[in-house]
Amino acid sequence: MLAGKHIVLGVTGSIAAYKIASLASMLMKQHADVTVIMTKNATNFINPITFESLTGNKCLVDTFDRNFEFQVEHVSLARQTDVFLTAPASANVIAKAAHGIADDMLTTTLLACTCPKIVAPAMNTRMYQNPVVQDNLEILKRYGMEVIDPANGYLACGDTGAGKMPDPEVLYEYIIKALTPKDMAGRKVLVTAGPTQEKLDPVRYISNHSTGKMGYAIARQAMLRGAEVTLVSGKVNLQPPMGVRMVPVVSAADMAQAVKADAQEQDIIIKAAAVADYRPAVTADEKLKKKDDEMNLVLERTEDILAWLGAHRRPGQFLCGFSMETEHMLENSRAKLEKKKIDMIVANNLKQTGAGFGTDTNVVTLLTQEDTLTLPIMSKEEVADRLLTFIMKKSFYAGEREA
Repeated sequence: MLAGKHIVLGVTGSIAAYKIASLASMLMKQHADVTVIMTKNATNFINPITFESLTGNKCLVDTFDRNFEFQVEHVSLARQTDVFLTAPASANVIAKAAHGIADDMLTTTLLACTCPKIVAPAMNTRMYQNPVVQDNLEILKRYGMEVIDPANGYLACGDTGAGKMPDPEVLYEYIIKALTPKDMAGRKVLVTAGPTQEKLDPVRYISNHSTGKMGYAIARQAMLRGAEVTLVSGKVNLQPPMGVRMVPVVSAADMAQAVKADAQEQDIIIKAAAVADYRPAVTADEKLKKKDDEMNLVLERTEDILAWLGAHRRPGQFLCGFSMETEHMLENSRAKLEKKKIDMIVANNLKQTGAGFGTDTNVVTLLTQEDTLTLPIMSKEEVADRLLTFIMKKSFYAGEREA
């Protein structure tokens, strides 16, 4: 994923410096070229040898180190850097960066870089909330740097509050976001994901095996590519993608209401949720007691959200649905495409190896009125990326025809 990308990690004097070792390891596993620059104070918290062992590159501390491989080290390094992350970023280094002070290897390289720059503040809560620090962070934002809000929690100083550096996984996501081309910038995308739960009584409900992984992967990829994303999600055991507006729902009726509320302002709507087709006609207020004979449930249809969207779409809006089948996949999916008056169906067969609920991979066929594109087995993140690229091409040409 990151092969050929050169990432610089700037580490300053904070107890959170040790977390960057995990981040460096994560980046190396994705085949990135990683260079770590440390302030002298940072070396009091973690040894530069740790980073050299993890990255295979010299860890830079001294601007005037004579044992270097570049002619003018900070300038040469800045030229080849694809993204520069300063984490943890102390109040001192934040102030220097905001006012153009370059008095060590980290700040001189940062000033020379023209690549995307990310800053992750980490400090005592009172320091972080100090108006001077907040002003400096605003200056960095005005200069185009991405400032990651610190997490709330117990700090090394004993205080509890804002100022904790986010976990390496979060920092990794910001790096991926910075490196992803923003071909969907300015687009509003709504994605539905996960199962719905149709209440039978206070204890039981009717649902399905959907885990939400496909919908969450689509929402994440759209966010990384610059879209403004709304994710309407049933109950799942997944972390929400960063930078995505979450709308939690439970039932099919909840999901229909949430989708209708936001539908008109969306450019692209992707219905990846496994919405119940039926719900109990009567919901009991008390737990239904077990009896010796059979129990018969009367079910009624839920609203067809995708059909409603097809009937109420605004001009230029692109609608995509999902079709999970166990037989006659293409025939059933094409019938759904026609009936619901949408632009595209993503079809997959539950019985096919590598596809279906709960897996990290998928095997799908993309269907439009004109095209049938079958993708090989791949990760759901890769499927999401290919799907969005396909939609962007289709929606562009559709817009051209309407114009």
